[in-house]
This record gives sequence, C-alpha cells and structure tokens, in this order.
Amino acid sequence: MKNYIKYLKTLPRVEQTFNSLAETALNLASNASPSNLNTNISSQIEQLAIQRAEEIVRQQQQVNLLARNGRTFTRFDETNDVIRNQKETVTSGIWSDGIASLVNHFTSSALTNAQRQYYVDIFHKDTAATGSAVQYSIAYGHALGSGSNSEGQLNDSPSRAIYSQYKQLLLENTDTRFTFNGVDSDSIYVINFKRERIKERLDPGNFELPLTNISSRVVNATGSISVGSTVYTLIDDSSINSATVGEYGRVYNIVSGSINGGVHNVSSPDYYGLVYPDYGTLILNGNKLDTSLAFETNTSSSSEGNNHFALFHSISGSSEQTNPATSDPYGFLARNSEEITSTHFFVRVKNAEYNFSNNPSFIKDPKVYITTVGMYNDNRELLAVAKLSKPLLKTFSREALIRVKLDF
Repeated sequence: MKNYIKYLKTLPRVEQTFNSLAETALNLASNASPSNLNTNISSQIEQLAIQRAEEIVRQQQQVNLLARNGRTFTRFDETNDVIRNQKETVTSGIWSDGIASLVNHFTSSALTNAQRQYYVDIFHKDTAATGSAVQYSIAYGHALGSGSNSEGQLNDSPSRAIYSQYKQLLLENTDTRFTFNGVDSDSIYVINFKRERIKERLDPGNFELPLTNISSRVVNATGSISVGSTVYTLIDDSSINSATVGEYGRVYNIVSGSINGGVHNVSSPDYYGLVYPDYGTLILNGNKLDTSLAFETNTSSSSEGNNHFALFHSISGSSEQTNPATSDPYGFLARNSEEITSTHFFVRVKNAEYNFSNNPSFIKDPKVYITTVGMYNDNRELLAVAKLSKPLLKTFSREALIRVKLDF
C-alpha cells in the first residue's frame, strides 16, 4: 500500500477526474484495516488507478499533439533561436548591370553648355539605350581659375569653383592646395563616382584606372582629341601604406600599378594623385598628367579649355588597346564596400508541427512543402517574408531547420 500511495501522490494532476480517483483510493486505503483489506482488491484498485492515470496522460499528450499539429505561430526563443548584431564587410562591382570592367564610356548631349564647363557625366551605355545610367563624373579644377572663361566681376570661373569645392570638401581648413608627394598643385582632374554606386565607400585596393596618352588636342578639349597607344594603369597604394586619416576620412596615394601586379617600383612609386575612398573621389595631379601622358592642360587665363574632356578621351581611349595580361580591352575596374549588420533567426520546425493544410484532401499521412517563412511581431502583424530557394518537404517523419537572415 505504501508504494501505491506514493505512486498516486507523484502522478501529475492533469484532470479533475484523476484527482477524484486518487482521493477516493487514498481514503479507501486509509480507512481499511490491514486485517480486513483483501490483498486482491487492493491490487485491483492500484491497477485501475494506474491505468486511469496512464489514460489521462495519453489524452493530455494527444491534446498537446493536436495543438502542435494545428500551430500557425511559433515564438522564437531569444536565447537559442536569435543571434543579433552580426557584422560583415561586403564588396561588389560598382558598375551597372553587374559589369566588372567598364570599357564603354558615353557622354550625354542633355547637359547644357554651361553645365559642361563644370563637369561631364559618363554613362555605361548610349544614353538612348534602355537602362543607361550615370557611372561617374569628371571635372577639372584650377586654384587660380585658369583653363576656363572668367565670369562676373569676381573672376568666378568654372575651374576655380571646382577647385574650391573639392578643397573645402577634402582638405583641412588650413590647407589651400592639394599636395601630391609633398608638392602643391594648382591643377587637378577629378573623378567622382556616382553616390549610389559606391554605397558606403570605394573599396581600397580594388580599383584600377587605365589612362592612355594624348597624342594631340586643341585648346578647347571639346574639339578634336587624339589618343596614343600607350596605356598607364593607376591604383592606390593601400597594399604598401596605411591611410592618412582626417576630417575627410581616409586618403591613399594614387600610383602607377595594377590590381594583379601591385604597385610598380615599390621603393620609389610614381605618384599621380589621391583617392578618398569614403567620398568615392579620385583627385589626379594635372601637372603629372601633363608630363607623363602629354595632356597639355590648358592653364591660360580666361581661356575655355574644358580640360576634363581630355581625361574622358584618355579613359575611353584605353579600351582601344588590349591588356596583355588578360587579352581583353583595358577597362576601368572598381568595387564598392559596405558593412552589413545582420540578425539571424533559426526557425525550428519539429516533426509533429506544420504538417497540415486547409485542403480537405489531406488524410492519413499528409505531406506539405514549406515555401515561405513569415516574421511577425507580438501583435501577429506581418513584418517580413523570407522565401526559400526551393520547396522543402515536411512530414511527420521530417524536421526542418531554416535560417532567416535579416540585413540592415
């Protein structure tokens, strides 16, 4: 009887019926004297009580199973199912349509003459073609306003405005000139990547700018320009030097070299300019382009030079030459970089869960396919939807673990 009473006391009280049965059995056991209590009757009562208890447990398990089978929402376990604030740096090609090497460069006739004196937008396909989009812009600046017509009483020329704009954007307040390898320069060429192309930043070490020499040009570079056959490729020196950091973000030198071959002449690089990856801007030394690539930059006072068109022809003209390392035309290579913060949700589907459909043809051993995971808040409002790459079979004999990654 002691074992019987102990067993009854340890059974879970899952139903009122079982509680009543346990209480009756205990009373019967306590009121009966040892001499009058028949062992057979005692044993039968114990067996009946155990059977009833097991039946109630089975019924409760069945209720729980039915509840799981019909489940439409499962709450995440914050400790085991959710991993937050996972950071990773992702890089991708800058150019539209997934182009890795930009070999086609087009300008637009939509710019007015006044706009063209300041800058020119470069497209990756003819502007009349579907999907044509600006990839980068080119400008020319001169600290004294040379190389463009003066306007107004303040001698406010386009080249002066461009130099002043980038000086204020990229230099310290005390700097009045761009300095290349320790030498100041009044003459600069600017390549500005379209903002949505660089995302967070231009990826250091992953751009290569091909330039060809200028064989002849007229004073106003919007006129006839001929390019030579010699191609110079320029990269940054992030592979051999750390960045200089200031209010303008990081800055590296632009030097002669290639992505595959690295910096040419590492002990004494050939400096061509500066790159500001956080702004997506390249500043090229006009004096260096004149001496090495014969740009013949127009630096005459109050003379319309449109020098930035010379840089356009130098870049686009390089694609007419074949790169011996790849046997392809020279192309402008560049990648962007951004830091992605992610949260990982692990969706755990047990074998007895999510096996049914509203389809009335489901009988006996149904099979369903998981195609979508919905993410809800505590009010059961749909916040996000994750699509599986292919349907996932789910049955009573199969469980599923799905990882949902949210980037922001």
